[in-house]
Amino acid sequence: MSRTAHNQRLIAVVGASGQQGGAVVRALQAHGQFSVRALSRNPDQHRNLADEVAAANLDQPETLSAAFQGAHGVFAVTNFWSEGTNERKQAAAAIAAAKDAGVSHFIWSTLPNVEAISRGAFTVPHFTDKAQVDPIVEAASFAHHTFVVPPFYYQNLAGAVAPQKQADGSLGWTLPLDPEVRCLHMGDIRELGPIVAGAFAQPGQAGKGQYLPLVGDFMSFREIVETLNAQGHSFTFNQVPADVFSTFFPGAAELAEMFKYFQTHNYLSGDWSDRIALANSIAGRRPSTLSEWAREHFSAPAA
Repeated sequence: MSRTAHNQRLIAVVGASGQQGGAVVRALQAHGQFSVRALSRNPDQHRNLADEVAAANLDQPETLSAAFQGAHGVFAVTNFWSEGTNERKQAAAAIAAAKDAGVSHFIWSTLPNVEAISRGAFTVPHFTDKAQVDPIVEAASFAHHTFVVPPFYYQNLAGAVAPQKQADGSLGWTLPLDPEVRCLHMGDIRELGPIVAGAFAQPGQAGKGQYLPLVGDFMSFREIVETLNAQGHSFTFNQVPADVFSTFFPGAAELAEMFKYFQTHNYLSGDWSDRIALANSIAGRRPSTLSEWAREHFSAPAA
């Protein structure tokens, strides 16, 4: 049964059980202005996730009409790493369904267009595929639209890019990246939620195609290691050539390209200080630094 309040605008959240979507659901609920419809391919597994939980599958566009019906806003994110995902096709289906449903404010989670920025020097589909959706959002002519830009997650340091046992017995990282180059825009992905909630609440300031990045820190990998070691760890770092790293595991070649892009252009590419300041203002808070996040949430794996 729906618990949607009649005096609250409804926001439909795609990917509500994931890290980004979950952060958005929590922030919208805390904000108080909105009711939330969490969308999931498996709604029975997430019945208590939000005011409403509805079935939706971006690969089945026919499920999206009902999912977006009556929604004032939609937050949409796609997952490149899910097998068989075509992000542009999925996003286009969501945009079309939202437009048909009369959605007023569409917020898309995007990333920089690596191929355009590097003039074809680097190929990083899990960035560029999202960026190529941006003009589709623009062309849909919603009353309001916003782009939010997630960072290099701090959580990656305890997950996908966690320190590993090295040949010398230490724990640390072996990556195709110059550790002295400051190039990583980073953040606690849970803090994307307040940016999205703030954008829905302030469409006059954030709903005309603004890009709102979440950035809690901007660091080199050497600074990451030093920050964590200052909290009692003893991590090491070893730089390896990209072609060597590419052989380490399935998917390593794309990550090697990503790190080469970071080193050459930085994560966001260029000076985004004004956009970062706007995002923090819209969120009404300063994002956590790596040191602050790690003190509370980071623990090293056993050697």
